[in-house]
Amino acid sequence: MQGTLTTIKKGMNFILSRIAAFLLLTMTFLVLYQVFTRYVLNDPAGFTEEIVRYLLMWTGFIGAAYAFSTRQHMALVFLRDKLEPAKKKVLVIFIDAVILAFALFIMTVGGTSLAASASKEYSALLGIPRTLVYSMAPISGVFIIIAQIINIWEDVTGIAIADEATDKGGNE
Repeated sequence: MQGTLTTIKKGMNFILSRIAAFLLLTMTFLVLYQVFTRYVLNDPAGFTEEIVRYLLMWTGFIGAAYAFSTRQHMALVFLRDKLEPAKKKVLVIFIDAVILAFALFIMTVGGTSLAASASKEYSALLGIPRTLVYSMAPISGVFIIIAQIINIWEDVTGIAIADEATDKGGNE
């Protein structure tokens, strides 16, 4: 079981980190292109603003999934750190279960419903279907669900699944 979860977590983190890096790189080039066309050519490229906006949304959702998978998301730990180990374990499992429920019902189910309802809507400038933009919520929701199942397994068993991202500088 641990070997399977390790493979899933490493693969998922590899995919999520590469997608986030690609999105950030693409946004950087588009913004640089926008600045060049605006200030050098005096003819701003209008399409870049809309694409960068959508890529920023996708990057935020992908980054959230990666943060939950690597357990490097922001957290208020002053209460958790004051608890004795048994209560701390219960609290961490409860929090991970709440995140799992949120990812399942709000992000995946609700996000799928939102994306489906926007199938006949298109972006103003590029004509991109809004379904493409909104589909990021259920996609990242699935990644967060997988990450939270692994996190809960780690919480219950006490066995941390090693990953290069957390081994090189994580604060766990």
